[in-house]
Amino acid sequence: MINPDAVPAAASSQSNGHTVTKAGFIGLVIGSIGVVYGDIGTSPLYAFREAIVAATGSQEAVGPIDRNIVFGLLSLIIWALLFVVTVKYVIFLLRADNSGEGGTLALMALAQRALGRSSTTILLFGLIGSALFYGDAMITPALSVLSAVEGLKLVAPKLEAYVVPVTLVILIMLFAVQFRGTASVSKLFGPITSIWFLAMAVGGLIHIFDDPGVLASFSPHYGIWFMLNHGWMALITLGAVVLVVTGAEALYADLGHFGRRPIQAAWLWFVLPALLLNYLGQGALVLSDHKTISSPFYLLYPQWALLPMVFLATCATVIASQAVITGAYSLAQQAIQLGLLPRFEVKHTSATHYGQIYVSRVNWFLLIGVVLLVGIFRSSSALATAYGIAVTGTMMMTTLMAYIVVRRIWKWSLPASLALLVPLLVIDIAFFGSNLLKFHDGGWAPMSIAIFILLITLTWRRGSRQLFEKTRRQEVPLVALVKNLDKKEIHRVSGTAVFFTSDPENAPTALLHSLKHYKVLHEHNVILTVVTADTPRVSLEERVELEAVSKTFSRVRIRYGFMESPNIPKALAIARKAGWTFDIMSTSFFLSRRTLKPAKNSLMPHWQDKLFISLARSSDDATNYFQIPSERVVEVGTQVAI
Repeated sequence: MINPDAVPAAASSQSNGHTVTKAGFIGLVIGSIGVVYGDIGTSPLYAFREAIVAATGSQEAVGPIDRNIVFGLLSLIIWALLFVVTVKYVIFLLRADNSGEGGTLALMALAQRALGRSSTTILLFGLIGSALFYGDAMITPALSVLSAVEGLKLVAPKLEAYVVPVTLVILIMLFAVQFRGTASVSKLFGPITSIWFLAMAVGGLIHIFDDPGVLASFSPHYGIWFMLNHGWMALITLGAVVLVVTGAEALYADLGHFGRRPIQAAWLWFVLPALLLNYLGQGALVLSDHKTISSPFYLLYPQWALLPMVFLATCATVIASQAVITGAYSLAQQAIQLGLLPRFEVKHTSATHYGQIYVSRVNWFLLIGVVLLVGIFRSSSALATAYGIAVTGTMMMTTLMAYIVVRRIWKWSLPASLALLVPLLVIDIAFFGSNLLKFHDGGWAPMSIAIFILLITLTWRRGSRQLFEKTRRQEVPLVALVKNLDKKEIHRVSGTAVFFTSDPENAPTALLHSLKHYKVLHEHNVILTVVTADTPRVSLEERVELEAVSKTFSRVRIRYGFMESPNIPKALAIARKAGWTFDIMSTSFFLSRRTLKPAKNSLMPHWQDKLFISLARSSDDATNYFQIPSERVVEVGTQVAI
């Protein structure tokens, strides 16, 4: 999804509606090439090979390949790039931004806002799309790096035994250095990936002259002929063709960091031509020499260039993997803010690039999954069968949520909306259905990962709601309690007490327990609620809302966007402008620490109860999450049966 490593926040903001210098625009274009197109740019390593193998039914051609089959495959590839990537993502979806941000959860929040209410269906679409993304986030590094390192077999056949070990070493090193951040190397992503695209374009262009007739495959009738005349084989082959559009979601997810125009310019004038030339070159190569079907990408280059291309391909795949990994961090942060995951520790790895974060638990979860995938499948061809389900499933969810935006926000008529989105959805369903045929051959892997993530998010959401309802029944209305306290003579101590609550209408549990045990009140008491908005970020002017309940009690609501990390002391300092004198050294923060245990009459199954309690125990400490000085925190423990 979102990778913040490529450009500073200042450059990013300039790309979203503000004036950008020519040099700045070119910088954003190059940056987007390195990050946005890293994934789709590594697809030529394996996509055409897998498509031709699926169409012919063999990894080693025993004779000349039927020209119509090659033309049909190239036609499907060309029109997949033109229709799915160019029309759907570059032209259409880049306009469906949520305050300048894109991505599955950003679109989900935008669709919820368009409806004016919380929709379970839209939530489910967003959760499924996000869960499938994590399957993609594991398969992309494994498949990309493995396919690049497999080039060693062509350099020296004896090196074949080292392909998997070298791949694992590269991947483990990649994940092991994530905690350091990528600020120091991210500036190289764009130039390196640009060189990669140029090398692909040159290799393809040279071999187009082996059989210039491949240019006729721009005609869509070759693709239609292939689909109509090859039955089930055509549907299976379509599952391989979809590999050429993997990474298309990154176009939308990285919108906020580069802006629409740089992403569009990079695709139309550089990335798309390079990809088309390379795929056409691979097609012409296998027509001129059917023996090259085993590795049409690397065999585009002379023997002396193989080792440099393996090295360049490895660099490109590591960059593509980095983009997906950091996207997984950003997606996790958004899910935490939206209440879809427990509080995980989010570390900022750069003082200047706000979006550069590191989520330790997500990092090691991805590493374990990637290592298992490489160990189980052991070749890019085997792993490619597992790839498409996650990608096409996410694409389907995106199209369904985009319909709400088109109808409710853009105010398109029903016929116009259906005319655009029904064809897109039909293509998504066709791609998804073709990949379901590969479920037993590897498609089970991303589906298993997605089901696991979906189970975690649904359990956390359901358990949190049940916990909220149970604690709410035990609380008393805040206004009534304050009026009652004002009538009594309670000993007051100097300073300010801040009580956290998710329900500002009722007295927080920490306040009730403090009164019960200490029988004192502070001179100033603040009932604090942290709210996550359905926008990526909230302006400082809208950050804090202050409401006086009485002379000694106030309600404060702090709003954050779903891409922001809460910092309570900084937010409260903003309240000074509203007339509230805030001194962190004379303020105590009261937090409720709930100890959960299974209830006999729980609304959830016992296993789900246990899972929710386990997730709650693994949640990051609220003191760290809200960035509150630990010496100013008082935790009040309570036991809740759920």
